Amino acid sequence: MTRNQLKMVTIGGGSSYTPELIEGYIKRQDQLPIKEIWLVDIPAGEKKLNIVGEMARRMVKKSGLDWKIITTLDRRAALKDADFVSTQFRVGLMAARVKDERIPGSYGFLGQETNGAGGIFKAFRTVPVILDIVKDMKELCPDAWLINFTNPSGMITEAIQHYGKWPRVIGLCNVPVMAMMTEPQTIGRELKDLTYKFAGIDHFHWHRVWDKTGKEVTMEIIDKMYEGKDAGLPKNIFEINFFKEQLEQMKMIPCGYHRYYYRQEEMLNHSLEEFDNGATRAQEVIKIEHELFKLYQDPNLNYKPKQLAERGGAHYSDAACESIASIYADKRTHMVVSTLNNGAIPDLPSDHTVEVSAQIGAAGAIPLTFGPFQPAERGWIQLMKNMELVIDKAAVTGDYGLALQAFIMNPLIPSGQKAKDLLDEMLVANKEFLPQFADKIDELIAQGVQVHDEVARNIDETLAQQNLEL
Repeated sequence: MTRNQLKMVTIGGGSSYTPELIEGYIKRQDQLPIKEIWLVDIPAGEKKLNIVGEMARRMVKKSGLDWKIITTLDRRAALKDADFVSTQFRVGLMAARVKDERIPGSYGFLGQETNGAGGIFKAFRTVPVILDIVKDMKELCPDAWLINFTNPSGMITEAIQHYGKWPRVIGLCNVPVMAMMTEPQTIGRELKDLTYKFAGIDHFHWHRVWDKTGKEVTMEIIDKMYEGKDAGLPKNIFEINFFKEQLEQMKMIPCGYHRYYYRQEEMLNHSLEEFDNGATRAQEVIKIEHELFKLYQDPNLNYKPKQLAERGGAHYSDAACESIASIYADKRTHMVVSTLNNGAIPDLPSDHTVEVSAQIGAAGAIPLTFGPFQPAERGWIQLMKNMELVIDKAAVTGDYGLALQAFIMNPLIPSGQKAKDLLDEMLVANKEFLPQFADKIDELIAQGVQVHDEVARNIDETLAQQNLEL
């Protein structure tokens, strides 16, 4: 391709989010001279890929564009000469997420997609795959930009930069986007009249806000949160207020995921209640996704349906399109992204990946300095970041001892024999997707370790049946 005929590639193209991605490109048709959009998936996702591909073609046709939509299972063919590559895949598909939530729940621990044991195992499955993609990109499209919103986004972006040695990457999350979409309304302002500064790591950041006169309005927004005003909480997080006294002391707004740490008792109880009722978030999402793909098969549907907003990751795709447009046109847009720290947070080394406000342009992400945290937040961010580094290293090396260290470090996993037993059971449950741990998993199976939760044991068959119904 050339700069005037862009080749866009999405790995995980059969995702239910893809229509939002296509919509984002269509909205920016005057900014991005797209020639081809390649949607890539694996054989297990081929049926959904074809459904989404046809819908994407209808959306493009409705918009009067001549973009070519190509669906393929051949990742290398897609990556050849790509200009921008976005990643939105889930290793192990939704069955893996169910296991990430159900198995910890069976031990009385939190089951959640990107936090606790579930988040650790999502990284274990995903890091080797993303590094294999980077290896292909070095050969096939060495000048391409990689826009990652595969979760856990921060850890995956860290692995891309540290182990993949790939600097042309930006990690994205929808949580800051949702905050900036909804918070201004709570205080009767518009986003264009406010200045936001975010700092932390993915799913563990804080932010402050100022108006156009330079007056800080962070506490004004916090006050509105306690009047029941919507502050953009993602659909997948149980809503319970933070302790107001804590927020008044820190004078910052935590992201929604901090609830798992600041209100651990209540969030755990809610998670276990869902588990007992056989209705974890993963099981809800499976129903939503099944309904979405039924809709997507409608030959008259040529726009993103409103039901997509019920998925927890709404707005990821639009953020990806904006980051691509900002890089391509050197727009220097303010966005919140995962990128190298480079001094933005003095409490962490400069070569660590952080999630911060940044200026996005032709050079990628230029992080904006946030400054040092107070002791409480400094302690949290240093613990959580170092835990991420341990998880990434374990994912790359297959070192069981490091995996155990990650479990012991994680604040949402009570350390002890049950934590080790949980680790062992989740290794066995994920055997197919953890070749780096193969020898240890074989040893555990020989010792009699097995998956005990009935739903987790049978979820693959359940999803296979749903796939047949599409």
